[in-house]
Amino acid sequence: MKLVEFKEVKPYKAPKHFDCVSLRVQGKEETGVSKFWMGVTHFLPGGGAEYDYTESPTEKVYFVLEGEITVKSDKETFVLKKNDSLYIPPFEGRTIINETNEPCKMLVVINN
Repeated sequence: MKLVEFKEVKPYKAPKHFDCVSLRVQGKEETGVSKFWMGVTHFLPGGGAEYDYTESPTEKVYFVLEGEITVKSDKETFVLKKNDSLYIPPFEGRTIINETNEPCKMLVVINN
């Protein structure tokens, strides 16, 4: 077992993200987890991520811990509120935006 204290986690720059802070709390480098990694992202009002179409077969799960975030795919728009989650299958593009005046805190899980 390996404890990760949130106060010790260092931020990283998530590609194509803006007006946010991302923290990787679990992963190969952090704890040796080999099948997935997990992070927490704090999105400021107006913050988000540009459209990203990943050509890798990664699955993503977003879970909103606080606030509200909008996730748009090519076909649908989802507004996630506290305790809502969204599964994004491999090869699916998406845009993320915090359209509110309150910060949003989101847990992100991505397979390796």
